[in-house]
This record gives sequence, structure tokens and C-alpha cells, in this order.
Amino acid sequence: MSTLSQLAESLVGSEVVKLGNEINRRIQAGATIYNYTIGDFNPAVFPLPKELEDLIVDSYRKGYTNYPPAEGIGELRTAVGAFINKYQGVQFSNDEILIASGGRPIIYTLFKAIVDEGDKVIYSVPSWNNNHYVSMNRGQHCMIDTLPENDFMPSVADIAAHISDAVLICLCTPQNPTGTVMPKETLEGICDLVLAENARRTGNQKKVYLMFDQMYALLTYNGTEHHNPVALRPAMKDYTVFVDGISKTFAATGVRVGWALGPANILAKMKALLSHIGAWAPMAEQKAVAKYLTMDAEVDGYFNVFKAGLQELLEAFYDGVIALKHKGYNVDCIAPKAAIYLTVKADLVGKTTPEGKKLQMQDEVTQYILGAAQLAMVPFYCFGAGHDSPWYRISVGTCKTTDIPVVLGLLEKALSDLR
Repeated sequence: MSTLSQLAESLVGSEVVKLGNEINRRIQAGATIYNYTIGDFNPAVFPLPKELEDLIVDSYRKGYTNYPPAEGIGELRTAVGAFINKYQGVQFSNDEILIASGGRPIIYTLFKAIVDEGDKVIYSVPSWNNNHYVSMNRGQHCMIDTLPENDFMPSVADIAAHISDAVLICLCTPQNPTGTVMPKETLEGICDLVLAENARRTGNQKKVYLMFDQMYALLTYNGTEHHNPVALRPAMKDYTVFVDGISKTFAATGVRVGWALGPANILAKMKALLSHIGAWAPMAEQKAVAKYLTMDAEVDGYFNVFKAGLQELLEAFYDGVIALKHKGYNVDCIAPKAAIYLTVKADLVGKTTPEGKKLQMQDEVTQYILGAAQLAMVPFYCFGAGHDSPWYRISVGTCKTTDIPVVLGLLEKALSDLR
């Protein structure tokens, strides 16, 4: 019999953390592992912007160590509004901006503000953590299986088939885990569906809202363009809550400053929830980020170097995997478009290892690559996809350029050893 809450007893731990535990066990046993599973950055390769670091240190020295306002300090919300307007051409007032300690508290409180038990939530797989947030709120899962032909993005038809009784649609673009971007026409079509559906709903019937996770919006490459639903359809401002922040844009995952943009009435409820759980961004970091976001020359200079470094790593990995494909190995890769992720295919089920073990399931393929190639990638089944999916995420934020030829060589040796 359960002795804890139903939520506690039914929680499923992070699949990525489970994989990380296995990697750590191997490392502790003396193995060398090239670990590209974490959506983080190696500060030795991708450091925090120097100006931001100095501002954070200076803020602590000036004594900004007290509680911040629950909605975030005014100067940071003003700076965020100007920053978003500059890069995406949409305007938000201070009461339409909410500061929190990264994106996760924003997603958590957004779900709490909108989703009741049994409410339908639409999300595609693979995607980051949507399945867990739906489960924590006892919502009704509406999972859309996506295809590599669509860059693992849901289509307008996919959403249209399920929207009639949904309360929340979760989109992430640029997407974690795939590093792909939703096309403009698709996002326009989904926005039109939301607007039409909400016009149909009357009385006290709940509206359907869009959670738009754009944490990687500024990390796009080779002319790829990120599209904003409010810029495309201004009426979507009433129904969209954005998840954003500095974690990935400025290699600042540990600084913990994120923000929501959206309707003031929804953000007010999210603020109240944040007040109860205390998930505020620290005062000193808020002061520092408020100043840094206004330093246009320094921000642009940082982006130029940061994005070039990420693009070099992504393209080097991509070229290497495609070269292996051309040699006849059962691997493939989607060209990098955005974020810090590369989507790689390892279709090896049915192959036999040098020890005579037939790889019968995808998790056995994962373990083989981890052992034989010393390469740790995250399988898409950790992001809600089926356990037979042969696709993986490589995160390059912790990668060194000099490691890539070594890793590709080890991978080729592991592939060539299979029969």
C-alpha cells in the first residue's frame, strides 16, 4: 500500500538522468567516455560572457542579496521587453513579463495555472519533458509521433486532429532534442487553428493556450530563421505564453535567469505560484542581466563568437556522420539548423557484436555504442519517442573540436566490428 501521495508514488524519473548514472558508473570504473548527453556547456570552451560575469560579481559586492520582487525587478523586465522587441519585433509591457529561476519553474507554473486533472495537453514526441509535466498535473496525454521527414516537428494536420477539446499545446522551436526549427507556414497554420478554436468556444469554456518554448531562439545557423507566433499572428498574444531566458543564449545554464512572456492575467497566477515555491531568480543575477541585455555591442560581439563555435562543432559532427553513411554504415544525420543539438540515427538492431551478441533492442544499441565507441548520446526514447526509435541527440555544448575526429574514429571502428 502506498504511504506517500499518488503523485510521489507515480513519478517517473528522468530518463536522461538514468543514462547519466550509467555513464558515471563507467567513468568511475576507469572508462573514457565522450559524454554528449547533457544540454549544457563546458565553461572552458563556452564561457559566460565576461561582461555578464563581471556584472554578477559587482552586484553581489554591492549587496544585492535580498529577496527580489515575485514578478522580477522592474529594470530586468524592461530590459527583457526591449531585448525581445529588438530580436523578434514583438512588444510586451512589464506586466506581460515574469522573471523566474530559469525555464523550468515557468513551465511548471504555467501547467499549474492552466491544466486541471483530465485536461488534454497536446505535445509532440520526441520533446523535452512535456510527458513529465503532463503526468505531474494528471493531465490527459495527447502525444503526436513526428517524423524525420518533417524534421521531427508536428504538422498543422496533426494539431487539427486533436485541438477540439485541448487546453494546452506545447511547442518548442528551435527544438530540444532535435536542433530543428518549425517552418513559418506550419506555425502560421497552428496559430490559425488556435484562433479559430478559441473563437468557437463560448461562455465559461476553457480556451486553448500555446506554450511556446523558444529558449534557443537566437541560436540558428546557415540562414535558418526562427519565427514568433505573435509576430506572425498578433491576435495570438492573448493565447501564447513564451518560455525563454539566458540559459542557452548566453551559455548561462547555472545562472538561473529565465522569463515568461504572455497575457498579464495568466502571468499573475503564475507569479502567485512562484511566490509559494520561491523559484525566483537571485537578485544579484537579475540586476546583472538587466544591465547586460542593454549592452548591444557586447551582446552582438558575444553572439558572433559563440554561434560560430557551436556551428563549427555541429557541422563537424554532421560531416563525419554523413561520411560514415556514405561508407555504407547504417547511420544518418539531419543537417544542423539551430540550438546545440544534432540528430543522429544509429539503425543497428539486428547486427551482431564481435562477442556474438545480437542487438535485438534499441537500448542494446545504445549500450553497445557507449561501450565500444565510448560515445554517450541520448536516445529519442528518453524524450517520449517509441523504444524502437533509432534516433539520438548529440549535445555539442561540452564538446571540444579536437575530440570530434577521435570520437568519429571510435564510432567507425565500433560500426565496422558489427556483423
